[in-house]
Amino acid sequence: MPLLEHTYSLLIISSSEGFTTSFKNIIPKQRFSKISVATNETEARRILASDNFDLIIINSPLCGESAQRLAIDLGSNKTTVVLLCVKNDIQSEIYSAVSIHGILTVAKPISRTIVLETIDDMCAYHERLRRLAKKTTSLETKMQEIRLVNRAKWLLIENEHMSEDEAHHYIEKYAMDHSLSKGEVADIIKERYGE
Repeated sequence: MPLLEHTYSLLIISSSEGFTTSFKNIIPKQRFSKISVATNETEARRILASDNFDLIIINSPLCGESAQRLAIDLGSNKTTVVLLCVKNDIQSEIYSAVSIHGILTVAKPISRTIVLETIDDMCAYHERLRRLAKKTTSLETKMQEIRLVNRAKWLLIENEHMSEDEAHHYIEKYAMDHSLSKGEVADIIKERYGE
């Protein structure tokens, strides 16, 4: 288990106190920095309004609420991994409906071994999602800088009558000479021309 050095936050959403108690007794506490419990959708949303969780486990059914809809909604967070625990006789139907949204399902009753294996899988999925989110943020930042530099080049072309190569060279040289990033130079150029 290579992920043992990481700790995760966990939210259990279940209207069954027995399920919550059983689950909390099985999961390895050292894996979690925080374990919170909600007994219904409203309470879960209140908790999630002020806190983020790496893993969310939803025990279906929830009193009068759609656990399936809640799972899909909560699974839209970029790095949260959601597990929906459902009755054995409807597991394949629910799986078909939620798996396209990245929601994991497991059929009840759940053995201790399945709980532990599923927790390990959820932690692994979370790490993968976290790395992808970090890469995405980095790419978005890089794309924003490229757009900014391109706009600055066009300002130099329009106002200083430079060629595109000259404008590119000017930005690179200015950045090197002043120990700035090309994005910072682009901001200076945009400000110079009132943008």
